Order: sequence, then structure tokens, then C-alpha cells
Amino acid sequence: MNTYDVTCVQHTVRLLTVSTTMANSIGAVSRRFFETIRVNGGIRGCCWKLLRGEDLRIGTLIGEDRYGNRYYQNNNYFVARHRWVEYRKDRYWDFDASLVPPEWHRWLHLMTDEPPTTAPLIDRKFIWKEHEENLSGTKRQYVPSTTTRPKIEEWIPPKQS
Repeated sequence: MNTYDVTCVQHTVRLLTVSTTMANSIGAVSRRFFETIRVNGGIRGCCWKLLRGEDLRIGTLIGEDRYGNRYYQNNNYFVARHRWVEYRKDRYWDFDASLVPPEWHRWLHLMTDEPPTTAPLIDRKFIWKEHEENLSGTKRQYVPSTTTRPKIEEWIPPKQS
């Protein structure tokens, strides 16, 4: 066997190794793709999530708050993207970050590693007992009444007689 034959055999072995590795990675990607579709509610559920502006994610359910929001974590994602919330179903189109109570806000924003399910929030006087969402832009928003005289008075045309 000459050096040319040895080199051809070495290249063939490398190509077979690379093609086997590619086949394994394609299989892993396709398995992850189909699992993502399954976890997010099938094709219909994935379409609704994408239409709503959410990402298709797979994660471990960490807990649920008293308002029905569900919190997930997957450490395979980037930091600050590995914890997320799925809001309750009655707020499907009209969700807001103010729907997250303070104890879960701490966990979502990496202020603590322990979720409130394992390490409950310590009662403090500045944290209110019943969390309220932000009502700005709704019919129940707070509108203060003014006690000062207006700086500009409207012009009223004279009555014609």
C-alpha cells in the first residue's frame, strides 16, 4: 500500500465520521423541533403563540401564582432569557408585566435564585398584601381632580342678538 492509498483511506474515514456526526445532529435538531411543537400545543398552539408575539420555548414548570400565571425555567437558554412567565388564559391578548406579583418579579429578574415556591417572600411593610395590576389606559384608571384654577381660559363667542 502506498502513501496515496493510505491518504485516501484516512480521508474516507474522516468523511464517514463527519457524515455520522451530521446525521446525529440533524436527528437531535429534528427531535427538539417536534418536541417544541408538542409542548407548545401542536401546530395550532404554536401559531397562536407566534401570532401573540411569544417565543416557542420548552422549560420546566417552576410554579404558579395565585392569579393563574405560570412560571418556567430552562437553563439551556441565555441568562435573562431562561426564566419566563405565561400569563393566565383570560388575559390572552391583554397581558401586561404588572400582572406579575412582587415575589415572582424577584425571581424572574434574577434578584434571587430561589423561587417563591421554595423560599416564600418575607413580609415587609412596603409590600402590599394584595397585588394590583396597572390600570392606566382602562376605564378604572386613576384620574386626579384638580384644585387649581386653569391657566388658560377657553374663549366663548359672544351671543348674537
